[in-house]
Amino acid sequence: MKIKKISLFIPLSVLLWSAAWSQSQISYSGSPTYSLVERTDLLRYDNNKYVGLTSREVRSFITPVSQNNGYLYEGNFFVNEKTQRDSSSVAAGIHDSILSVFRIGKDGVLTMVEDHGYPSFRSFPSYPAHQIQVGERWQAKAERAVDPLNKGIVTKMPIYVEYTYAGDESLNGQPVYRINAQWATRYGMGSGTSYIDWGGDRELQKAVGTHKATILVSKASGAALVVRDTVDETFVYADGNQVHLKGTINLFTEYPPAVDRDRLLPALRRFAMIDEEEEKKLRSVSVPDTTVAVLVEKEPVKKEELPFDNDIAAEPVDIAMADLTDDRQLSEPYTDNLEPQHQRDLTTAFQADPLPELPKKNEAAITVDQTPAGLRLTILDLQFEADSERLLPGETKRLDNIAAVLKEAGQSQFLIEGHTARVGNSTDGEMELSLSRARSIAEALAKRGIQPGRFICKGSGGNKPIADNSTAEGRARNRRVEITILE
Repeated sequence: MKIKKISLFIPLSVLLWSAAWSQSQISYSGSPTYSLVERTDLLRYDNNKYVGLTSREVRSFITPVSQNNGYLYEGNFFVNEKTQRDSSSVAAGIHDSILSVFRIGKDGVLTMVEDHGYPSFRSFPSYPAHQIQVGERWQAKAERAVDPLNKGIVTKMPIYVEYTYAGDESLNGQPVYRINAQWATRYGMGSGTSYIDWGGDRELQKAVGTHKATILVSKASGAALVVRDTVDETFVYADGNQVHLKGTINLFTEYPPAVDRDRLLPALRRFAMIDEEEEKKLRSVSVPDTTVAVLVEKEPVKKEELPFDNDIAAEPVDIAMADLTDDRQLSEPYTDNLEPQHQRDLTTAFQADPLPELPKKNEAAITVDQTPAGLRLTILDLQFEADSERLLPGETKRLDNIAAVLKEAGQSQFLIEGHTARVGNSTDGEMELSLSRARSIAEALAKRGIQPGRFICKGSGGNKPIADNSTAEGRARNRRVEITILE
């Protein structure tokens, strides 16, 4: 069976769909910015002794940052570790962003550009290029990233998935397609398996187990709304220790809540961050189209749900290392100074009621612009102590105003990105300082009444300059913090 390579690992909703499902054309019609949520609840046994419930949630906000022979996406991931005791869990605080950058070509092939272990499923699910009917099966390769001991060392394992189109259902009142998937975990040397990730955890010698998943795909939008994976697998380490995990991994595609601009934009004007003309432009925003392809079927499928055989083949799948790497070589390197190329259409004016005159906007203080991820507030020339994340007292009023604006953003989350000027070659120090400054701003805003769990902090060092670092004025502009209201 010829399988079309369709890389759905992060955007379960915006990539290439080539399978045939219904008589009408179906294309992805949701937001270009979305969140992928991975919730894990696994019982853990160490050397056959029960340890407890491992429970955590990984969230990400995915945004297109450029379009060139496909799309380049940037994901900001963060982890909520939950320690469950008597049905309670630890409250979430300020999050540090874990960056993931990947490219999806026009052929649907996904290439990781900057990989820090998230998401854990890559090129999953996949669909055949020909028309399919209820009960039909197909197979495709994918990849999974694991770190069972939370060592901070991610190991990539190839997986070979068998899919079955199981029928039509409804989810929360909306019609969906149901796809069943199953695969065997096979990693290590011997017993018919010959794959080792030499860039992963060298102490991990072997992994075996089974996965059985259900995937629900929206008929209306083409989005894979839910993936529920039932897991039973064992990891064997060089010192003889064995870790057995059994439970569920659930993936959800979610979309940020809509921002009430009737509340947010007047607040920005009230504090002179935008003027009347800018408000009109921001009210007329249109969303860029990131649809890549459509689904077409000439003949309608029957709404008959056939039984699904969940027995996984006992023979291990033998996948050579080159199989998963040959088509993932980078055609061009990724650089951190890429700016979003999808510009919003800001040409249609909105005729709002006249507002009272406001003080002239201080262009050197805070600027506001629209990005694919949402409205971005750029705080220029922030006054920190030299080479420190400690804010000087003179920033109190500006932070008061920003907090007042963010309180009008409903339940949106905020990405806070710190930037430094590029001075010398100390890039590691710049990255650390920029992240510390982003966290400092988040902490200051949390003290002003915004829930800490709504902040995602990211440090970009001097990789995204907006001015010339060879001048004092340029370096001052590059020392900034950006707050994006994710939408």
